[in-house]
Amino acid sequence: MADFRTSLADAAPDDALPPPLAALWWAKKGDWDQAHRIVMNESDANSAWVHAYLHRVEGDLGNAGYWYRQAGQPVAKDTLEAEWERIVSALSAS
Repeated sequence: MADFRTSLADAAPDDALPPPLAALWWAKKGDWDQAHRIVMNESDANSAWVHAYLHRVEGDLGNAGYWYRQAGQPVAKDTLEAEWERIVSALSAS
């Protein structure tokens, strides 16, 4: 996770990052649209989890709830920052 955090100083994420982590990278950089474009056409549970997070950031909690269900994850109740950290940790460990 430290390498991932360090990469936030770069202009773009590493091409080797899987789509969910690349989307989280863009989200952290403040580019919601780019992050959303990355995960919106992915069909795996990790992308759905990130998709849920992004809609929570957007404030669209109904849509976020749908994506949490698709991901098999509970609806997040913690801060957006804490959720971002939790998802990055989980996806970096896998």
